[in-house]
Amino acid sequence: MTRTNTTLDQYEVWFLTGSQHLYGAETLTQVAEQSQTISTTLDATTPVRLVWKPVLTDTHSIHTTMLEANARSTVIGVIAWMHTFSPAKMWISGLSALQKPLLHLHTQLHVELPWSTIDFDFMNLNQSAHGDREFGYIQSRLGIERATVVGHVSDKKLQSRVSVWMRAAAGVATSRNLKIARFGDNMRQVAVTEGDKTEAEYVFGTQVNTWGVTELADAVATVSEHEIDELIEEYEESYSVAPELRRSGERAMTLREAAAIELGLRAFLENGNCEAFTTNFEDLGTLPQLPGLAVQRLMAEGYGFGAEGDWKTALLLRVASVMGSGLPGSASLMEDYTYDLTPGAETILGAHMLEVSPGLTRHKPRLEVHPLSIGGKKDPARLVFHADPGPGVVIALCDIRDRFRIVANAVEVVEPVAPLSRLPVGCAIWRPEPNLQTSAWAWLNAGGAHHTVLSTALGAEAFAEFARMTGTEFLLINKDTTEEDFLRELRWNAAYYRLTRGI
Repeated sequence: MTRTNTTLDQYEVWFLTGSQHLYGAETLTQVAEQSQTISTTLDATTPVRLVWKPVLTDTHSIHTTMLEANARSTVIGVIAWMHTFSPAKMWISGLSALQKPLLHLHTQLHVELPWSTIDFDFMNLNQSAHGDREFGYIQSRLGIERATVVGHVSDKKLQSRVSVWMRAAAGVATSRNLKIARFGDNMRQVAVTEGDKTEAEYVFGTQVNTWGVTELADAVATVSEHEIDELIEEYEESYSVAPELRRSGERAMTLREAAAIELGLRAFLENGNCEAFTTNFEDLGTLPQLPGLAVQRLMAEGYGFGAEGDWKTALLLRVASVMGSGLPGSASLMEDYTYDLTPGAETILGAHMLEVSPGLTRHKPRLEVHPLSIGGKKDPARLVFHADPGPGVVIALCDIRDRFRIVANAVEVVEPVAPLSRLPVGCAIWRPEPNLQTSAWAWLNAGGAHHTVLSTALGAEAFAEFARMTGTEFLLINKDTTEEDFLRELRWNAAYYRLTRGI
């Protein structure tokens, strides 16, 4: 059975080094050797392969390299370092042409100065403190959006920041090539799941197209009994299957229907090269039950998903899954459902009708069937569990008319204080920063969506970088948030984005 691809192995970042011919061939040879050392050292610590490129010393080579980076789909960004002094006018055409994310690395080969032996030859060779300031100037002069990271490449904090930037760049590459299959339309009268799909393709590069649910039902109808039998075996190996759903159980047909839906949905997405999708319980056609189990399993594999036609959450979830590739934890559709308002111990219970990813737990979920009072179909199968404890971030992508906005809240996922013996869905319980009152106040004033993505693999930094790379507003609610400061940020942002995009 084919699985969607969330690995970062197919991507690479180019390492560019700036210098000039003023220093002579011998110095340039040393520059190349030392820049390869920096590149190799950094490459050993990052999640995306770092590819060293020959030293750039003139306008033509810089411009050509940037065009080559643009043209290669495997290249998701470039890191630039001015080893010596690279006159910045040489970089104007190249920087203006670059269409991939840029990181300006401000570093040097040595950690400590060789105080007793330092001479002017050393100064000429090791002057990135000088050269990078020239490079920083021209980037600011041209209004080039970039990340700037400062420090020695052996520093763990620097390595972490570069790694986060790479993951965000992979998220951008994902969104620029993402196709979302929207089965049916938006849930009736719901505002937050709507949005400008044309603007989304311009900003994120993501295509959002609609298919009638009848086409999905047709795909489900072509699934063979043999395929269903094989998938049922996988279910029985992977989950604690309720006796009534097993082959001889009284509701075995319910699980076979769910398996057929998964197989048909998977085939439809693969044939359409879609790595994200939405469903709508108000539009199920001839499907016998709401796709619950299928959606949960596809999310755990890295597919993006949004409920009730919410393509923005599907986009964000697919991006989060790719950015978190290889890290402990996962990402899932989530929805703030209800609160525990016990003073001093306030938490949020997040869940959905059915669709929470089992990737949020290391434990074996239970595969059960329970009534669902909406949708007008048979009781659907679903995986029941609660998310493992640990740090996470809850994020939402919102269309606020003149721009997109990402709202993020740092959280701590916690164990339930008592068994959830009668809650028939996957769920997560979290304690939001700085506290429930402030976080909810800020979320409401930011217009944050009620559909979110919970990531336990990534922190807010990766989503902040993704937002910066795509020109999207980013608002963070964390331990330092106050109502006064957050309201001021909202007002400043309203002016900033209106001015930068024209009145």
